[in-house]
Amino acid sequence: MGYRSVETTHLITQLPQKPPRVERGQMILPVTTITASLLGLFLVKLSLNVIKLRLANKVSIGHAENADLERAMRAQGNFSEYVPTALILLALLEWNRAPLELLILLAVTFTAGRWFHSRGIVEPPPKFTNRVRGMKLTLYSLIALSASNLVWLGINFAGSTP
Repeated sequence: MGYRSVETTHLITQLPQKPPRVERGQMILPVTTITASLLGLFLVKLSLNVIKLRLANKVSIGHAENADLERAMRAQGNFSEYVPTALILLALLEWNRAPLELLILLAVTFTAGRWFHSRGIVEPPPKFTNRVRGMKLTLYSLIALSASNLVWLGINFAGSTP
């Protein structure tokens, strides 16, 4: 019979053949979709800030000891470092059907944190109040997203409903 056993063949035939169809008007992960879209546009703005400063200062690589360019690069880089993890955690939480209010609260908190942080780095002289506020909101929302995923997994795994 070759390398497939009867049990394996039986399991393969039991797998769904096609993913469920999403009807027009239905959305999959709408909170994550909106959040990712807004954060994507924000990343474009941060990138354009870097490009503008590179052109103005004729710097193609690095920051050439230009403090404004260095701050703009760090704002863009720091944003790019935190956003993917937050979006993955948000998508997992939404996929597992966490309450809409929780999803929106965490998405707004994270997005606000990234906005405050970038303002705190980019505006000369650096405004540490905004930067600190941004990091607090960012880190608190990442902790909340991580904890919420674990709690929600535990609730669903135990078979309870919130």
